[in-house]
Amino acid sequence: MANTALADPDAGLPPAQLAARHGLRVAGQRPSLRRYSSQLWKYRHFIAAYANAKLTASFSNARLGQLWQVLTPLTNAAVYYLIFGLVLEQSRGMDNFIAYLTTGLFIFNFTQTTVQQGTQAISGNLGLIRALHFPRACLPLAITVTQFQQLLGSLAVLVGIVLATGEPITLAWLMLVPAVLLQSVFNAGLTMAVARLGAKATDLKQVMPFILRAWMYGSGVLYSVKLFSENLPGWATALVQFNPMLVYIELARVALLENAPLLNDSLFLTWLVAVGWAIVMGLGGYLYFWRGEQEYGRG
Repeated sequence: MANTALADPDAGLPPAQLAARHGLRVAGQRPSLRRYSSQLWKYRHFIAAYANAKLTASFSNARLGQLWQVLTPLTNAAVYYLIFGLVLEQSRGMDNFIAYLTTGLFIFNFTQTTVQQGTQAISGNLGLIRALHFPRACLPLAITVTQFQQLLGSLAVLVGIVLATGEPITLAWLMLVPAVLLQSVFNAGLTMAVARLGAKATDLKQVMPFILRAWMYGSGVLYSVKLFSENLPGWATALVQFNPMLVYIELARVALLENAPLLNDSLFLTWLVAVGWAIVMGLGGYLYFWRGEQEYGRG
């Protein structure tokens, strides 16, 4: 017996120690944050390819194809301009309300569509999750990349609208690049957060449209942001100033429009809030999603 023990060093070891010695892990165990991030980086090409495939497939059955990614926000802008600009006369006292409204709609639509699809990033891809092993964060990130590609097409149209309505090209336009990038980081974190919530509560996709509609009305998309300070008490106006979508929309408007109003009259503070939300939501959403990695795809 002694010779047998010497010949087999694993003899008599508890299963946990035996597994640890040979590098075995529990199936479906969540990897460390560092290892998970490394794996996610290795799958960056998969994320890009999957995003491109989703973008192509989303318009494959439409006769006008990807042209709808431009026609949809334009149609929404026309409807909202008819209601808020002409019927409700929200354009009174505002310079270039058409460009003001369109900028708000296009920027908000980027976050709105990303979040809506993010709620089903896990629950809508259970077959893929159960069949293949990969970092599940690839799915909400691919949604963010897809919508970012659609935003680029929308921004090209937006620039045409801004120029057609008389706005000059200035150096301030360069601010649009960091503003959109910060919003993209914010969207990625928020999409990962709602993806985990949607995996647990499948009814979230039914509730999300109402939440997003209320968020749109509270973000100054359809009317001047100065109405908040004119109609809300001081403490409520102070809270609205930290609404992330209001902040990103304001930065886009200040970049493209010469006389775009700011709620707090401080561009520096607006940038600070935008950076803060990108860091908090980007990092927080990623950590929240990673902590649920071992749950995704299980019955």
